[in-house]
Amino acid sequence: MTIVQALLAFTVAAGLLTLTPGLDTALILRTAAVEGPRRAVLAMVGILAGCFVWGGLVAVGLGAVLQASALAFNILKWAGAAYLVWLGIGLILRPRGSFEVAEAPAMKGGDTAWMRRGFLSNVLNPKMGVFYVSFLPQFLPVGVPAAPFMLLLTTIHVLLGVVWLSLLIAATQPIARALNRGAVVRWLDRATGGVFVAFGLRLALERR
Repeated sequence: MTIVQALLAFTVAAGLLTLTPGLDTALILRTAAVEGPRRAVLAMVGILAGCFVWGGLVAVGLGAVLQASALAFNILKWAGAAYLVWLGIGLILRPRGSFEVAEAPAMKGGDTAWMRRGFLSNVLNPKMGVFYVSFLPQFLPVGVPAAPFMLLLTTIHVLLGVVWLSLLIAATQPIARALNRGAVVRWLDRATGGVFVAFGLRLALERR
């Protein structure tokens, strides 16, 4: 896989995963609906800063692991593949029937309080770290330095997040209604599950 192919494949996969509603989507929709778009933007900044923290930690850690030993890489590869396939099968067989966007209680504090809320919701979510560890290595071309390239992938993921979360803020009510439709949520979950399974199998079969 060339660098261009890796970047294109990651952009497509990460784009679909970004569209799948999760904790970040819920936080942005709730904040925009209850507190307004300005505070939702501040929460978005915090969320995306958290992505860079996870991406940086994983890039540096995986970069060291990949250069340390083939055994360490194989252990990481199989663990990541098993996790992705397990998640994917679960999403395909048991997709959610709805995505509830409940109202969030008002918060006291200045701008930093909303940024902190978004940041902590991301950084304190261990699933983000497991996701990055499992997902990023699949798009690393042979011979490319691991840490800088995975930081580039993280940046792409963050830019996709900027676009999607900005759309959520700009059209909170229509998008919230769409995400409350069972058919939409089930389709997104199953499509995401298919991506997880496909890339998990690809990671397991990859030779390095």
